[in-house]
Amino acid sequence: MPLYKTITPNSQTTVKVWKITESYEDLMAKVNLKSIALERVLGMKSELHQRGFLSVRHLLHEFGYTDSDLFYDENGKPHLKDGKQISITHSFNFSAVIVSDLVVGIDIEKQRDKISVIAHKFIDYEFDYLKEEASDYVKKLTVIWCVKESLYKLFATPGLSFKQHCFVIPFTIIDDETIAWIDYENKKYRYNIHFFEFEGFTCAYAIA
Repeated sequence: MPLYKTITPNSQTTVKVWKITESYEDLMAKVNLKSIALERVLGMKSELHQRGFLSVRHLLHEFGYTDSDLFYDENGKPHLKDGKQISITHSFNFSAVIVSDLVVGIDIEKQRDKISVIAHKFIDYEFDYLKEEASDYVKKLTVIWCVKESLYKLFATPGLSFKQHCFVIPFTIIDDETIAWIDYENKKYRYNIHFFEFEGFTCAYAIA
């Protein structure tokens, strides 16, 4: 069973990470998908995406849910029928799900040097404390991307900009946590952030 990691940041929240080692056929054989989900996975051109999608359904099972318990709103945000909050992510051979009584968002990204090329597209304020020559520059950029992606998923509001509306306060990699803000339409929203690294990947999750 490739359940890779379980984290309980507080009594109301659980994070589970899956390492995708199974074949598409093995993953498909052990899930029961509703028709709309089956159509979606069969329509995916990439087997990597198919396996990521199916691994998330296995993670749901780890939480005691089925595919039928999951639905999406008009903004593409996932919800659970029992009212608990959920966020979902997958990247290459890892996927993760966070379930909470609180509003949450999660993201996993592979650490890659090319993120420095697009940093200007999602960072503004954070450049004040980042040092491009630092050995952990790419790792910090990846954390910031994951944090902002988590905020975007959590907020689920069309027009929200990583660069203009989402801000991550200074942190160090060994901290494993920080604070982030969404400043949107003259209102400020504060979120607790946790992050961790594993096998060349970064995962961050935001909790309201």
